[in-house]
Amino acid sequence: MEQSKQAAIAAIEAKADLVYSVSDAIWEYAELSLQEEKSAAHYCKVLEKEGFTVEKGICNIPTAFSAAYGKGRPMIGILAEYDALSSLSQEGGILERREHIPNGCGHGCGHNLLGAGALAAALGVKNYLEQTKRSGTVILYGCPGEEGGAAKAFMARENLWRSLDAALTWHPDDANEVVTGSSNSCIQTQYLFTGVAAHAAGDPERGRSALDAVELMNIGVQFLREHMSSRARIHYAITDAGGRSPNVVQPRASVLYMVRSNRVAEAVELQERVDKIAQGAALMTGTTVEKKFIDGLADTVPNHTLESVLYRNFETLGVPVHTAEEHAWADALAETYPGSGRLPGIGAENDGTVAEQVQALREANGHAMNDFLLPLYQRDAFNPGSTDVGDVSWQTPTGQIHAAAWPNGAPGHSWQNVSIGRTDIGRRAALHAGKVLAAAAIDLLENPALLDAAKAEFERQTASGYTCPIPADAVPTVAD
Repeated sequence: MEQSKQAAIAAIEAKADLVYSVSDAIWEYAELSLQEEKSAAHYCKVLEKEGFTVEKGICNIPTAFSAAYGKGRPMIGILAEYDALSSLSQEGGILERREHIPNGCGHGCGHNLLGAGALAAALGVKNYLEQTKRSGTVILYGCPGEEGGAAKAFMARENLWRSLDAALTWHPDDANEVVTGSSNSCIQTQYLFTGVAAHAAGDPERGRSALDAVELMNIGVQFLREHMSSRARIHYAITDAGGRSPNVVQPRASVLYMVRSNRVAEAVELQERVDKIAQGAALMTGTTVEKKFIDGLADTVPNHTLESVLYRNFETLGVPVHTAEEHAWADALAETYPGSGRLPGIGAENDGTVAEQVQALREANGHAMNDFLLPLYQRDAFNPGSTDVGDVSWQTPTGQIHAAAWPNGAPGHSWQNVSIGRTDIGRRAALHAGKVLAAAAIDLLENPALLDAAKAEFERQTASGYTCPIPADAVPTVAD
């Protein structure tokens, strides 16, 4: 590894205590989407002290920020997240379900680690730019509301990401790998029906049931399912059934819908069909319907050039190392959930030959923590889940990695992930991910040919153009 890159990695290691303290602070705050006031303020304070130029409230999102260091191009973005999930408060570092704060929130998706790892990467690239005096800028973006706000998509509506030459990020997972393939785009909309209350026995003819409208809408969407793409998904939750008195014609009711499809343009088209069903339900029941846009995000566009850069650096740096005590603890945690024996990684999910290789690695490893780097996989892959990193990838070449922060097969959005997020296992994954991202960013800063190749691939992949799922008048919000 080149001396300048070694120095950047050493600078990250020297800031380990800072990175860990930030991760722990965000874990403790555990703030919900678009409510991350303490978390965003903490990051901004740290970044200003570290010499970054911080801009708060970017794109009119109060808990979003940017922190830049350097001058000129290339401009490399590092993406951070820091929102938590409801009903997942959990004591850290223990092997049983025990709430930290009654009915509180918790980082079941590991975003306290994600943001801290992104911070580590930005610190490493800053050190490189300081020492080499090379032209280039690193920008850490604070991206709130990934779990129900899609801030990155709102930023994409403002064309923020088009100013970058590349963007890099990571996510805690049960495997060490470079991420590839596409995901589902996703649009969330809340439908609020208003009717007329009446005595359900004495004056039923005077009533107009909003709850009937919700139920008819749901039936209409059920029939729609036969006539949509096999990769599309439609989910719903009744968020207000109107009340608890069956002898009242319910004057209000609401339902939250989530429409997914492999391509964002397809999701927008499918969403329009769901809107028409809602309008039809209102007509059938003599009610009115108000549509409240919640969020929307695009599918991910893979970039094999960036994936190869990330993989080479992951190979060089290796994977997080764990002590015998940590292995024993993680093995015990893996006993608390089903599925701990499944094969990890994108390649194993999509290719039988890769699955055999991963099985051999798992058997040789012998522990729940996957202390190995999965093979680089760059063939067709599809994840039915959704992430607003997709909107970034439609506006600039984007690369992602996973770092093993929890045991094999750990369920997403679980108390187990919250618990391990407050341990050295989780913290070390964040620090290591930051090193890999920083090393890859340095390669992009030093080698214009790599960026040219990434951009050429990006132009081919996005030739159809980006369809933004965010309406022009929408503002970041969460469902009622």
